[in-house]
This record gives sequence, structure tokens and C-alpha cells, in this order.
Amino acid sequence: MKKLFLLAALLTVTITGFAQTPDQRRKIEVTGSAEQEVTPDIIYVAISLKEYMNGKNKVDISTLERQLQKAVTEAGVAKEDFMINNISSYNYIIDKKKKDPDFMASKQYRIKVRDLNAINIILSKVDDKGIQSTGVESYEYSKQAELRKELKIKALQAAREKAGYLLTSIGEKLGGAIEIQEIDNEPMGRPVYSNMMFKSAMAADATPQESDVDFKKIKLNYQVRAVFEIAK
Repeated sequence: MKKLFLLAALLTVTITGFAQTPDQRRKIEVTGSAEQEVTPDIIYVAISLKEYMNGKNKVDISTLERQLQKAVTEAGVAKEDFMINNISSYNYIIDKKKKDPDFMASKQYRIKVRDLNAINIILSKVDDKGIQSTGVESYEYSKQAELRKELKIKALQAAREKAGYLLTSIGEKLGGAIEIQEIDNEPMGRPVYSNMMFKSAMAADATPQESDVDFKKIKLNYQVRAVFEIAK
């Protein structure tokens, strides 16, 4: 029994000794980065319609919605890219109108477009008195996933190049990679535009002008930390 305990103790010491052996390799740690500017090409626009009185007659929200839906379809926007923005508000409108006939209902919509000029064309076909507000809600870059991969590869290559010329400057040679770590700094810009409201008050027969919304480019920047061995 004592021999078994002694053997177990020796094995424990041996294994622990191996686990605690420090890495004796000579190493160099560097970071590399790569960046690129892109222009958002998917834009989500919020549009709010509101009932109004035209003399003694109320222009109903359903009338305004039909106008908007028709304009969206004619502009080539896919059905799934046109949606009600707030379902709970929509249910509230129905209940409120039943209790109060004089209640002026409003309704919010979200439209996904790739060209802001499409919004001006859409709004030119909707009763401008029924348009309460419009504005950019959010935006995306459709090829960001592919670009992220490309930039991270370039960042790692930049790290290796940096390690190489630093070692060369002191007469050393670069070995293989020991450790690679991505630095999570996913960038996300904000839209910059000269006018939050689109040109909604155009005459029905007017030709929509190009949008005065000017998006600033998003700068995508990715970094990688890398540890390389210094070759003997």
C-alpha cells in the first residue's frame, strides 16, 4: 500500500513538473491592422403617416397606407422590405379609433432600400399632408462579412511583416507563429446627412430630385495580435 502511495506521489510531482515548465522559446509579439472605407448600400428609412382633416372630411390612415404601399411596389421594393414598424401601436390605433371617432391615427413604417432616391420617388406619390415624418433609421454594408475576412487576413500579414523587419534590424530571423489573437473592435459608423426630412412635399406631377442625404463612408478597421518565435 505504501509503495502505491509513493508511486502516485511521484507521478503527481512529475506531471506537475511538466505542466509548470516555462516556455523557453524566444518570442516577439506584435499587432497588425488593416482598414478600408466603404459606403453603406443598405438603408432603412422610417416613414410615419398621420390622418388629417381635408375640410370636413377625414383622410383615413388606410387611404394613406394604400398610397404608400402602391408607391413602394411601383418603386420595385420587395414585399418583405416594407413593413409596419410598431405592431403594438397599430393595435392601439384600432382600439382608440373605436372609442374616439375624432382621434387622428398615425402609423409608422420601415422601408429597406439601396438607393435613397427611391424614397423621394415613393414619397412623391403619397399625399404630402399625410406624411408626418421621415428619416434614416439605420444602415448596413452588404459585403461587410466578406470584407471583414479580407481585412483580418491583411492585418495578420501586416503583423508578420512587422515582426520580420523588426527582427531583421537586429540580425535575427523570424520563426513560425506561436499565438494569434483577434482584437474585437468591430467598427460601426453613424449616418451623416444634411437634412433629416426627405422631399415629401412635391407636387404629384413633379420630377423627384436626387436626395440631399449625404452618407459618410464607414471606416472598417481590424487588428490582430500575433506572437512569433525568433528562429535560432
